[in-house]
Amino acid sequence: MIIDVLVADDEPPALAELVALLEADARIGAIHAASTGAEALRMLSSEAVEAVFLDIHMPGVDGFDLARALGRFAQRPALVFVTADDAGAVTAFDLDALDYVLKPVRPERLRRAIDRVFADARAKEAAGDVDTGTVAVPVGQSVRLVRRADVRWVKAEGDYSRLWTEAGDTHLVRIPISELEERWEAAGFVRIHRSYLVQADAITGVRLTGPLPVVELPEVELPVSRRLIPAVRSRLVKVDSR
Repeated sequence: MIIDVLVADDEPPALAELVALLEADARIGAIHAASTGAEALRMLSSEAVEAVFLDIHMPGVDGFDLARALGRFAQRPALVFVTADDAGAVTAFDLDALDYVLKPVRPERLRRAIDRVFADARAKEAAGDVDTGTVAVPVGQSVRLVRRADVRWVKAEGDYSRLWTEAGDTHLVRIPISELEERWEAAGFVRIHRSYLVQADAITGVRLTGPLPVVELPEVELPVSRRLIPAVRSRLVKVDSR
């Protein structure tokens, strides 16, 4: 088993050292590095990781804030704190941290933390945990978590995507629609146009013939690309037959 991880620390030397130590472990795959908690949440909205290694004291969204936000993820990554603060362990474990590693980090100590991460990953795999998805949306200096289950359709806006929810709210995220299509296909989202991705269960009607093919939602009609009509028809038939 290989796992991808995210590391967050606002001190560049500490961040670089932790990344190097993790790279030395053959069990670790991709490593995503963030210098703030808010940046880490934005990364987590577009990168699937099995574990996060967090400093506590960071500007804005600190490590404890980030851990609380992770608690609202449908499938939360394993949490390890890596910090010079020896007084925060009780709070860390109250937030369901798997481990609490003190700086300066010793390779053998970090290896034990990684062992715990892998034991947790195997337990989750055996339990059959399913990720229903959460998207981190920047709002000013904070971050709001939006459940994928609440998203009805998505519109491409360059390298960004705008999410539209059942409540009529919209959220702009820095994730290309092609990436959302790939990540959300198994959750029932259908690409109907180069600019639109739709939750199939939200569709109330379709008109795939005539000059303007569309799918109908209670609040909007969205265009269907003629090139994608066969794929859309096939996906919707599969949905209807469930």
